[in-house]
Amino acid sequence: MIKAKVNQSEFDVEIVSETEIKLNSESNQLDVISLSNSKKHLILGNKSYSIEYVSFDKEKKEAVLKVNNSTYKVALKDKYDLLLKDLGMSSMATKVVKEIKAPMPGLVVSIEVEKGQSVKVGDAVLILEAMKMENVIKSPIDGVIKSIKAEKSTTVDKNTILVEFE
Repeated sequence: MIKAKVNQSEFDVEIVSETEIKLNSESNQLDVISLSNSKKHLILGNKSYSIEYVSFDKEKKEAVLKVNNSTYKVALKDKYDLLLKDLGMSSMATKVVKEIKAPMPGLVVSIEVEKGQSVKVGDAVLILEAMKMENVIKSPIDGVIKSIKAEKSTTVDKNTILVEFE
C-alpha cells in the first residue's frame, strides 16, 4: 500500500492490477493509455483525466502532475516510509550535509556564492577546472553558506573541503 498526499488530501492507494486500483479501500476500474513518456490518458470510473508528468524528486518522493490542466503536488510514502515514521525514525532518512568536498583535484576557476548566502539544491556553488573541463559544483542541499574554504585561482586536491554549510 502507498499513502499519497495530493495537495492537502490523503489517500490510501493499492494497485491491484493493471485495470484495478483501490483508493481508500474502495475498488475502482481504470483504463490507462500512454500518449508519451510524460502524458497519459486515464479513465477512472466514468471520468476521463488527461495527466501530464511535470517533475519528480526521488529523495523527497514528491511529484508534480498536471491533471486536466490543474497542477497537483503529490507526496508518496511506501510501506517502508510508513514503518520508519511509526518507529520514530523518519527524520533519519533525510540527508544531512555540512560541507562540499572537491570530487577531484583541480583549479578553482570561480566561486559563485558568498558567506551567509542561502542556496537551494542544484544552485551553482563554484566552478572547478579539471582535465581541461569546467565542472560546476552544485549544492546538494537547501542551506546557508557558513564559510568558503576554497580560493579563486588555487588548486585543490580530491576531498579538500571547499564550502561549509550552517
